[in-house]
Amino acid sequence: MGRSQGDARQFLEGLFHAAVAAAQPRQSIARFLPDPPRGRTIVVGAGKGAAQMARALEDLWPGPLEGIVVTRYGYAAECRRIEVLEAAHPVPDEAGLEGAARLLERVAGLTADDLVIALVCGGGSALLPAPPDGFTLEDEIALNEILLASGAPISAMNTIRKQFSRIKGGRLAAAAYPARVVSLLISDIPGDEAAFIASGPTVADKMMPADALRAAERYAIALPPAIRAHLETAEGAPSPDDPRLKNTEAHVIASARVSLEAAADEARKAGVTPVILSDAIEGEAREAGLFHAALALEIERRDEPFAAPVVLLSGGETTVTLKGSGKGGRNSEFLLSFAARIAGSQAISALAADTDGIDGSEDNAGAFADGETVARLAAAGLDVNACLSDNDAWTAFAAIGGLFEPGPTGTNVNDFRAILIDRRD
Repeated sequence: MGRSQGDARQFLEGLFHAAVAAAQPRQSIARFLPDPPRGRTIVVGAGKGAAQMARALEDLWPGPLEGIVVTRYGYAAECRRIEVLEAAHPVPDEAGLEGAARLLERVAGLTADDLVIALVCGGGSALLPAPPDGFTLEDEIALNEILLASGAPISAMNTIRKQFSRIKGGRLAAAAYPARVVSLLISDIPGDEAAFIASGPTVADKMMPADALRAAERYAIALPPAIRAHLETAEGAPSPDDPRLKNTEAHVIASARVSLEAAADEARKAGVTPVILSDAIEGEAREAGLFHAALALEIERRDEPFAAPVVLLSGGETTVTLKGSGKGGRNSEFLLSFAARIAGSQAISALAADTDGIDGSEDNAGAFADGETVARLAAAGLDVNACLSDNDAWTAFAAIGGLFEPGPTGTNVNDFRAILIDRRD
């Protein structure tokens, strides 16, 4: 009947930690350090792993440097020369507004002899609110809440965010002109498109306000009238051929694919065959859960298309269209949907978690599930379908001790899913 619940959890948790270790900033940054400049070295950055990136850069950099990075509350790391600010995520706050303003101030007045190193990773969009002139923080908060509840993919949300900002969409790099700008990016974006990581504060793309409006229409995002009117007339973010961006470069230094391959290596060491399904899965979390469950059950019942024991690995960023009022996150909702489909299985165990250590707005990275999860919920007086309908996956897993709470990891390469199918006796 497969390994015990405790052994399965230990195995799956080990894969998660291997994936996270592969995305830690120090070893990644070392491979992409630029040459020191003749002038000053200024560090700017934002994201849930920005403080850890800053500390790693301090340890590796051969000369003087200074700067500011913004991270999520509770995610700070001690730095000696780089100031670390904390702000709210996923909904922006005044601290983030101040942090964005200070980053723009820090890169102002530089020369062609100066170097700006931008440390950017997932979470940077919410951590750097900077609404256009004539708008307030409350306007950006309202937009962010609408986007988070929309169920739209992260690429669509960031297309809109970068057109409603004074810092995103390459504007921070433009403000640093004529200094050289080198961006070191940890990708939490399916496909690792640099311009979409944290809405690209230092990386431009060809998207314009009209593209943001089309994204809103495609995903039925009800933009506030004032924001829609702004997008209809706004000049838009700098394009990649903007002269102010001619001396910029960007490097994706860590990604979901690298982390999944590290987890696969860890599985092989334990004698379990790994299969990486994809590092770029998107769509509704509960639908992705059903797909993964169907594949796991096919393996359990028929040893097709893979023979047990096998662990299915996948990454990317699913979404949740909010219809209920419960607590949860996309990984927890994925796993609750998955658990409902595999109920009664004697060989399947799974972990779904966010590699930054936080799934949604609670303190868990995700959760564990197996074939007995639905029965445990029933014993606790909870109905799995009712919890799903209310987007209340956190409450469900909390009630049965199924939450996974590793704490902040210092990096972010998005969702991590590991599904173990053991041999049945």
